[in-house]
Amino acid sequence: MNQKISQQSLAKRFDHLREVIASPRFLQMRGLNNDLPFYICEFRASEAFEIQRMRRQLVNTLVGLQVECMQGRGVKVLEINLYDLTIDMLKAREGSSEGGSLWAEILAVEPEVEKEALKELLQNVLDIKGHLIPEIGKRLAQSDYDVLFLSGVGEVFPYIRSHNVLNNLQSTAKDKPTVMFFPGEYRHSLEQGASLELFGLLHDDKYYRAFNIFEIQA
Repeated sequence: MNQKISQQSLAKRFDHLREVIASPRFLQMRGLNNDLPFYICEFRASEAFEIQRMRRQLVNTLVGLQVECMQGRGVKVLEINLYDLTIDMLKAREGSSEGGSLWAEILAVEPEVEKEALKELLQNVLDIKGHLIPEIGKRLAQSDYDVLFLSGVGEVFPYIRSHNVLNNLQSTAKDKPTVMFFPGEYRHSLEQGASLELFGLLHDDKYYRAFNIFEIQA
């Protein structure tokens, strides 16, 4: 039995991602059958550093290609790291004291506040539908890109859940392919359907409308 691509070497996974993402079928969003152009790139949490380096290399490689369906130019990737985005949003929000940021206030209280209270606070101020998705939409509108990469999923858990991001992103990022780099498994079974298993241990939640990019042919 052949080993799944997601379990093969980083070099083989890199080659697969480059071939798929640079293919006309992927870029022109063919064969989706009314589904969304959302893809999950699963990896083991222990590989986070290597995946980060591979992702950077992938972005540089894609933009340097000569892709026929892109009129001979390369594929431009916009990367949004959810962790960096949330920090930028908290720094931009005013705190309760004049001239202070919400980020500075959170850093000040974080050692003393209960984890559940901190989670609730962050979920409120980073509300996905009200704040996070509009901010992502703003960055998409300001960028010239062909493919969106979403990263930082593990770092923002549990106050931002990946399935909530994907569910709310459907109206904002449906016009171009989105690849979410997910530290865990995107599991499918006849009994339970499809689910995102963060770190291979935590059941993030059911999400049906994305494709596993390692199961996509170029």
